[in-house]
Amino acid sequence: MGFAGGLPHPLLYMDMLKSIGHWGAHVEQALGVDSINHVLYMWLVMAIILGLGLMVRSRLQLVPGGMQNVFETIIGGLEDFVIANLGEEGRQFIPLLVTIFIFILGMNWLGLVPGCDAPTANINTPAAMAIIVFCFYQFVGIKKWGFGYIKHFMGPVGFLAPLMLILEPISHIARPLSLTLRLFGNIRGEEIVLILMFFLAPVLGSLPMYFLFILAKTIQAFIFFMLTMLYLQGAIEHAH
Repeated sequence: MGFAGGLPHPLLYMDMLKSIGHWGAHVEQALGVDSINHVLYMWLVMAIILGLGLMVRSRLQLVPGGMQNVFETIIGGLEDFVIANLGEEGRQFIPLLVTIFIFILGMNWLGLVPGCDAPTANINTPAAMAIIVFCFYQFVGIKKWGFGYIKHFMGPVGFLAPLMLILEPISHIARPLSLTLRLFGNIRGEEIVLILMFFLAPVLGSLPMYFLFILAKTIQAFIFFMLTMLYLQGAIEHAH
């Protein structure tokens, strides 16, 4: 019996996989961690996305259908959204932003599959992604503005610059924390509700929640994508 969302999970496929030859226990002991389930489920999501991508690429058609149509709709919609907000300069960030959305969406949805756990319900996963986003948009800002990037931390009013130089770095440092806790808290909370409903009413209780959580988990993926886009927008815009 594994654990998800702080509650005992009735069945986890990765626990069964790790029990083969007890390799999982040896790895967890060597790493000094309680569980590596979230890493294994994250690799599973990566394999699924990569497999779907290769399958679609091998069957590209002028008139899209099936999976190609689904991917083109999602990626095309996100691309239009990014260009509408960042302009043509934002086109260079579309591969990263779309990958973030699809990757988080896949990890969130995996928690709805019986026997699986959402990797984003483990705080290490959203924390790692939030740190990557923080480092990347700071790198983009420094690369574009050089030393002038410091103006982004000085605020629009000149005489308040000394105060803003203290406050703005704090607000930037708080961004990865906010990204992490928002995604982790929402997904973990939904996992807890699903497990509780499964114990109380296995079919009638948990089935309706699935449809609600499909929407909720999609929204959480979009919020992470949108905030990443806004942070990039702030980094490439001219400081006033």
